[in-house]
Amino acid sequence: MIIAVDGPTASGKGTIAKALAEHFGLPHLDTGLLYRAVGRQVFLNGGNPDDSRDALAAVSFPDELLDDPHLRDEETGGLASRVSVHPSVREALFERQRAFATQPGGAVLDGRDIGTVIAPEAEAKLFVTASVEARARRRFLEMRERGAGVTLLEIQDDLRRRDDRDRSRSVAPLVPAGDAFVIDTSHLDRDEAITAAIEAVNTATPA
Repeated sequence: MIIAVDGPTASGKGTIAKALAEHFGLPHLDTGLLYRAVGRQVFLNGGNPDDSRDALAAVSFPDELLDDPHLRDEETGGLASRVSVHPSVREALFERQRAFATQPGGAVLDGRDIGTVIAPEAEAKLFVTASVEARARRRFLEMRERGAGVTLLEIQDDLRRRDDRDRSRSVAPLVPAGDAFVIDTSHLDRDEAITAAIEAVNTATPA
């Protein structure tokens, strides 16, 4: 069984995807980490994330970069959004994601185009969303715990910019699949969101 979990930044899709993987006994891939690694590698290379050549060169990042704690930084998230608009980067990472999705037994993948591009045949497709205000509050609390000096307003502005880029890009824009279950987590706590997701998967894959 393939479970696709898509949605914008800080919507809760990662938390939900991990919980679904544990609940259904499936391997999980946070595909956003791949793009964050490319963005981080561009930075380490001294390149320009808006230059398709610099972004494509960074696709060959070393595997150990996926364990770099800087991948979770807000700055790296912004770089990931910028490199992800390049069709050449998306094509280069497509096969890696596709192989994970189609492994024997299935998998859970979360990202922005899993249900529409990477695994359109997924048995269960979820689109997890939330208001910019709710997502910004969550990210602000996360960043404050890490000691990052960023304001709530700055996070809101950054999320809006990322949303605009992700929804307006010409290749694999951020949109829910036509048959996806939409879960708005704006007013749900962690357990409520996970319960809603499990129910959605069970509905999509009746015994």
